[in-house]
Amino acid sequence: MATKASRSAARLMMAPAVILLLGWMLVPLIMTLWFSFRVYLPLRGGDQGWAGFSNYTRFVTSSAFWPSIQTTLIIVLGVLAITVIFGILIALLLDQPIWGQGVVRILVIAPFFVMPTVSALVWKNMFMDPVNGLFAHLWRFFGAEPVSWLSDASMPSIIMIVSWQWLPFATLILLTAVQSLDSEQLEAAEMDGAPWIKRFWFIILPHLSRAITIVILIQTIFLLAIFAEIFVTTGGAFGTRTLSYLIFQRVLESQNVGLGSAGGVYAIILANIIAIFLMRIVGKNLD
Repeated sequence: MATKASRSAARLMMAPAVILLLGWMLVPLIMTLWFSFRVYLPLRGGDQGWAGFSNYTRFVTSSAFWPSIQTTLIIVLGVLAITVIFGILIALLLDQPIWGQGVVRILVIAPFFVMPTVSALVWKNMFMDPVNGLFAHLWRFFGAEPVSWLSDASMPSIIMIVSWQWLPFATLILLTAVQSLDSEQLEAAEMDGAPWIKRFWFIILPHLSRAITIVILIQTIFLLAIFAEIFVTTGGAFGTRTLSYLIFQRVLESQNVGLGSAGGVYAIILANIIAIFLMRIVGKNLD
């Protein structure tokens, strides 16, 4: 049993790490809040004084604000649907005894370790290029006209690229959950004559509920800040401008740090609202 002296010593040793972590989080947040109330134009005189809530009003009343929110949510929901559904299917397949199982698992997980900018460039130039891309050659082989993916089907293209990156993560988490399933339950259900679909629906899927919850929570946090894939592929055009990309445009293209900081505060609020909503809806599976 820990004594009062040992607990005090533990707190003392943990204090530097806690202070560093708080500073790492609080300093950027405080600076963002400060700049959001200032007129700060780096290339036009720097700090030009107090702005009050004008930056917030200007950002939220912009014609691009609500479309960027809608685009962000569509991408998040689309990627979550693809990664969860296909992650479950691939996890079930990888759990089967096959030749070269270890190599197959490494190949499936490998895309998660590719940088977002690199994967976006690969998809843009090797797969989705309307002239020399792999998809264009396949379309011509079947006698169809190639599709300009990033302009004619921009949103499905972005969702496809991001899903390819995050599918290995979902598969890895779900595969771990599948392997922890008690095989005796499945064997008993099979002996009782339960078809595969019922075994999946009433045994496997409830067992995967915690893993699915973890995948949704973690992926949502990162997907709300999606930026690199859009920057490399469409540049925010063709209806693919997310909230993060809108903030980037306001800061770098408009050179208005105060306006971009106000957008950053809105992004924090949006992320917290979605996080609270998810924790209330699916967080009970973590109990």
